[in-house]
Amino acid sequence: MEIPQDYRLDGYDYDLPEERIAQQPADRRDGSRLLVLDRARHARQLADFACLADHLPKDALLIANNSRVIPARIFGMKPTGGRVEFLLLTPLPLLVAEPLAEPGRFSARAEGLLRASKTPKPGTTITFSDDFRLKTVEAGHFGRWQVELQWKGDLAEHFRCMGHLPLPPYIKRPDTDADRERYQTTYADEAKTGSVAAPTAGLHFTPELRAGLADRGFSWAEVTLYVGYGTFSPVRCPDIRDHEMHAEYIEVPRSTAQAIRRAKDEGRPVIAVGTTSARTLEGMFRACGRVSEFAGETNIFIYPGYDFKVIDGILTNFHLPESSLIIMISALAGRTNVLSAYEYALENGFRFFSYGDAMLIK
Repeated sequence: MEIPQDYRLDGYDYDLPEERIAQQPADRRDGSRLLVLDRARHARQLADFACLADHLPKDALLIANNSRVIPARIFGMKPTGGRVEFLLLTPLPLLVAEPLAEPGRFSARAEGLLRASKTPKPGTTITFSDDFRLKTVEAGHFGRWQVELQWKGDLAEHFRCMGHLPLPPYIKRPDTDADRERYQTTYADEAKTGSVAAPTAGLHFTPELRAGLADRGFSWAEVTLYVGYGTFSPVRCPDIRDHEMHAEYIEVPRSTAQAIRRAKDEGRPVIAVGTTSARTLEGMFRACGRVSEFAGETNIFIYPGYDFKVIDGILTNFHLPESSLIIMISALAGRTNVLSAYEYALENGFRFFSYGDAMLIK
């Protein structure tokens, strides 16, 4: 039986010249371009991100992901002297620290990616510094490992001092000091440190732009989704309905749930800032059956045919071909509509992916 086009993975492919993948951010955060896609009118409009307020639906409530990217990639040594790269995948706030026998030292089970010229054996100790090491516990698929972190002092500070930002694999350069500021939203919450990728739609916002939105009557609330490395995992199933989505930890605070309910009661649209915010809100609704405070995991996979329960629109960057993210926005705006908008963006010189330009779907 033939797979309907909206469910065919190859229906979400498009040609993207490599030079259109942004390797650096715009000179200014709000200096990116904006493609406005009006779903009802099937209309497209070119704009500047700095003029976002002119294109948002009247009195919209914006919901943003306040998670903070951790410099999660660190380099250590095996007892043999071999170099090992470790990428922490477990968000710091979810680690359960246990005291060790030595005063001031702690341990916690975590998941991460290990890369070495020779794969370490379970029980191998990887040393990062005198006060920070890990012990390999159990190997998983695709380089994933269960490990035991062992440290003295502040674990987050060890990553901040020694770690590198895990820039996406399509950014073909090492991370720099500048990335520590630009690959982080201006509203990222220090207490919500743990994402291994930025919620990139939020990278365009400056405090001044947000103040201008407030002056124009737009409101703002926040959720948390710790972005996992699974966000870069490709969809491999020819029929996307067979895809199993990775789970990510989300939090919807009571104040945000109240703001959403108030907006719905008043007929004001809810606009997600990024696919992570959209996934959080729709995942919360699936878990609770209503708009509610929530904390827990979601593995929701949103594809065409999905009936959105919370969001009315989305502000997002441009996504990889055949990714779960382009499939998600196609559920909101329609597959052919989205692909046509992407083609229009390419024709007009837009920059793609994490450090690229933005699109507002309303």
